[in-house]
Amino acid sequence: MHHMQRLCSSSPSASLARSANQPPAASWAPDALRTLYYFLSSPHMEPFLLLPPLMDWIRVAVVHAEHRRSRLVDSDDVRQTARQLLPGLDCEPRQLRSECCLQSFRCLDADAASARFRLGLGFRMLSSGRADLVRQAARLLGAEGVNAMDDQGMTPLMSASAAGDEALVQMLIEAGADLDLQVPGCSVRHPSVHPGSRHWVALTFAVLHSHLSVAQLLLEAGADVEGGVLDDHESSAETPLQLAAAAGHYEMVSLLLAHGADPLLRVHHGNPLTSPLYEDMNCFSYAAAHGHRNVLRRLLLQPQDRKEDILSLEEILAEGVEEDEEDEEDAVKTPDSSGPVPRLCKARMKALQQAAYYSAEHGYLDVTMELREMGVSWRLHVWLESLRRARQLSRDEVAVSLLTEFPSIGTDDYGPELLYSGIPLMFSMLETSKDYVITKRLASVFSHCYGSSPVPPVPPMDVTLSTQLDAHFLNNREMSDVTFVVDGRPFFAHRVLLMSASERFRRLLSDASDIIHISHMTYDTFQMMMTSLYCGGTEGLTLSRDEAAEVTHLQQLTAPISHTTKHQSLEITSNVVDSVLVHVPPSFM
Repeated sequence: MHHMQRLCSSSPSASLARSANQPPAASWAPDALRTLYYFLSSPHMEPFLLLPPLMDWIRVAVVHAEHRRSRLVDSDDVRQTARQLLPGLDCEPRQLRSECCLQSFRCLDADAASARFRLGLGFRMLSSGRADLVRQAARLLGAEGVNAMDDQGMTPLMSASAAGDEALVQMLIEAGADLDLQVPGCSVRHPSVHPGSRHWVALTFAVLHSHLSVAQLLLEAGADVEGGVLDDHESSAETPLQLAAAAGHYEMVSLLLAHGADPLLRVHHGNPLTSPLYEDMNCFSYAAAHGHRNVLRRLLLQPQDRKEDILSLEEILAEGVEEDEEDEEDAVKTPDSSGPVPRLCKARMKALQQAAYYSAEHGYLDVTMELREMGVSWRLHVWLESLRRARQLSRDEVAVSLLTEFPSIGTDDYGPELLYSGIPLMFSMLETSKDYVITKRLASVFSHCYGSSPVPPVPPMDVTLSTQLDAHFLNNREMSDVTFVVDGRPFFAHRVLLMSASERFRRLLSDASDIIHISHMTYDTFQMMMTSLYCGGTEGLTLSRDEAAEVTHLQQLTAPISHTTKHQSLEITSNVVDSVLVHVPPSFM
């Protein structure tokens, strides 16, 4: 943590002079450093193509700490920094206390400051939970009464809902608090509104903090289960059900669905800085993106509304003309459910298709496979991400299932991703996999991709050696300056050819005597190798079955060679042996 501090001057006088003009340096808590390391190195940050530099993280986190008048940067400061630097990141916003927002008092005149202090006193009186002080507090809060807002746009009911104070919430409801009042946008009256909490209501704060009893109390009192987003067409806030689905709070999701929450409601994030990965997400997508299988099943059990079959013109044009589905697809079974659920409408099936995309993007393989079992068709990108994840987790049985279902992907979905990402991935699996079933399925996929036409013949390999002599000099004593003894029989050779044909021959013959003994190799095999060197290839060579087996075995062996004064070893060069093997009849291999 010491390397995060500002450098101190070695001179005490300079340090004192600077400390008089600058505030003390902020220090970092250990959990803040761990949180910062997570955001900078976690693989879950891959959807963000370019992460901000480290200095921006430090600078913004320190500002958050200074805003709450603290010299210690904590983990929550780093999370709030991530919300600003990474638009669309799913981090819980921090609600500051009213006493933390004192900076705005310095620019106010006496009357405005007095009114602000009365507002703060009224909030404190209501927060005490005493019903006998509600009337006095309402007078202090002005014309808005218990619906007055602080600098952050928070009403007393919102603060009580976020804190989970059921008794205080009940008291405020009885005092006439507006249940569906939304947090406004940032303005002069509300300068400290957090961007992530705009258009939220009291129910949203109760759901966000998992206060089930408070949420039930608000709903029974008549709060809008959708958080008022349907009344405000310009709102981009998440609905309470979306937040509960993302958090995986099963009981909260059941409560909201029981009060009529729409799981297909989508709220477009109008912020141009928001990642496209988080646009137009519904509750199914939120649950799948966070790997909450039980929440996903609960959403599917919700009865479908007839209006869900009504598609917009844009959706109809995007979907295109489709044929009627088969009768056997009228019911879909959900895993671990007691029986079939009613046939999924087009809108809900489209929502599940989007949910499969988000689960595959975030690496939740089991969720993606479960959606497939529910009848969701494969898209190429989802299939590739699932196959890549199955390989990372060594889930061979899932990989076999995925490879088996590759033909179900429509050919109109094929694109550059298959060519530049999918094919290399599958060839890599073919190279490393030791499972016969996976290899067989991969071969079937390649056959499906490349068609059933025969593979074009492979052009013959050019094995002609650049260095060669006349065949007349092969095993000829004339002009021979080195003799190999193989199986007790001499073989006459020439240093100039052997040293230019092989680096190993060059090292062997550089300090060798004129007679070299070779063991573990028959005379006929050695003669074939020397013939390829002298004649510049293996054209016209014929091998018996035993000779072919021995030449193949020589690829793995090192043949020891010795001469009269010194023992050395020589490994037969692979290019020479390969050139011999080219002319081995297939029946011998």
